Amino acid sequence: MKKQPKHLIPNILTLFNMFIGFLAIGLIINGQPVQAGIFILFSGMFDIFDGKIARLLGIESKFGIEFDSMADTVSFCVVPSILIYSLYVEGLHPLLGGAMSFIPLMFGSIRLAKFNIEQEFGNKKSYTIGLTTPIATITLFSYLFFNHHVYGDIGDPRTALMLAALLGYLMISPVHFAKFPLLSFKYSRSNSIMLIVFILSFIGMITLRGLFLLPLCIVFISWNSLHWFIFVNRKNSLSSKVQ
Repeated sequence: MKKQPKHLIPNILTLFNMFIGFLAIGLIINGQPVQAGIFILFSGMFDIFDGKIARLLGIESKFGIEFDSMADTVSFCVVPSILIYSLYVEGLHPLLGGAMSFIPLMFGSIRLAKFNIEQEFGNKKSYTIGLTTPIATITLFSYLFFNHHVYGDIGDPRTALMLAALLGYLMISPVHFAKFPLLSFKYSRSNSIMLIVFILSFIGMITLRGLFLLPLCIVFISWNSLHWFIFVNRKNSLSSKVQ
C-alpha cells in the first residue's frame, strides 16, 4: 500500500532542522556566531514539531526516529562543538582545546544513542532521562546571546567551558527533565499549563532574546535537577532500602 503524502511531513521538518544546522556551521566559521544561534533556535522549533506532528498524525516510524537523531547530531552536537572551538579555546593547548570542544559532540551523541534505545523498546514517558541535546545547545548559545546583548562580547571563555562541561554531564546523567508538552489543549490540565508556559516563553525569547533566554534555561535546568534530586532520587533510594 502506497504511503500517503502526510508521512513525508515530519521528515521534511527534520530535513529543515538539519539544513539550518548546516547553515549555522557556516555562519560560525564566517565569524557570525550570534546569527548562527538564531538559526539554532529555529532548528530547535523544527525538532519539536517533527516528532509532535508525527505522533498527532499517528505516523511514527523507526526511520523517522533515526533520521531525527542524524539531524540532531548536526544541529545540536556538531554546531556547539564548532562554536566552542571557534570562540572559547583560544590560548589553550591544541589538544586540550580540541578535547573541550569535543564535549558537546561526544556527550550529545551518547545522549541521542540512549534516546534511540529507549524509543526502540517503546518507553513512553512524560520526561527524558538526561538533558536533551537541543536544550543543551540552546543553553550554550543563550550564554553567548546574554553577553552579546549586555556587554557586547562573547562572555568569559572559562565560564563558557565550565558551562559546556556541565551540560555534557547533564546530557548523560540520570536526572529527569520534563518533555515539551503535546501540541494540544485536550490531553490533560498539566499538559495545557506546560503548553501555555511554552508559548509565553517563546514570545519572551523573541522580544527579549538573550535577557530572557539564559535565565529561562537556568531555571528549567535547575528546577528539574532539584526536583529529581529531592523527590525522584530520594524515592528510588527509599524503595531500594525497603527491598
